[in-house]
Amino acid sequence: MTSSFRRLSLYTVILFSSAIWIWVSKASPNSTTNGAVPAPQKGFLAPDFNLKTSRGESIRLSELRGHPILLNIWASWCSPCKAEMPALQRTYQTHASQGFVVLGVNATNQDELSLAISFVESQGLTFAILFDENGEVSRSYRVRALPTSFFIDAQGIIQDVVVGGPMSDALLQIRVQQLITMNHNEAP
Repeated sequence: MTSSFRRLSLYTVILFSSAIWIWVSKASPNSTTNGAVPAPQKGFLAPDFNLKTSRGESIRLSELRGHPILLNIWASWCSPCKAEMPALQRTYQTHASQGFVVLGVNATNQDELSLAISFVESQGLTFAILFDENGEVSRSYRVRALPTSFFIDAQGIIQDVVVGGPMSDALLQIRVQQLITMNHNEAP
């Protein structure tokens, strides 16, 4: 046998073996994440939920379609959460007239309801504060750290995710302005 024939034979065996290995070890799309997006992320529809305010009013995320939304998941014991609340309030006050909505979802399953309500009142927060008493939103949004914020466009698509904080006024203003601009550009 010539050396070029041996090399060609070796390459063929390696190629064939590799193809068999790829075929045998492949994972179907449903076996890795059960067919779901591993965590809500940019470019995907925000998971819907229905939570109550301290006054017992229900708010369903999907009913807010048509509005740019900042979904902020927080707890009263979380120092970065508390530190960014004044900036969230200022951003909300600046852009509410443009249809901008802030949903402050308290991770009540990890917090004390009375402490959360007391904090909200002491800060004079006027945006919607919702209470995730059983952890439904924290689980469906796969929250691993507090605060976690989702910037959601008017069609319900997540445009950005910020884990940790506190977010600065500048970051909030830029992200919210992008959402509002997208909303106006897509309006009929």
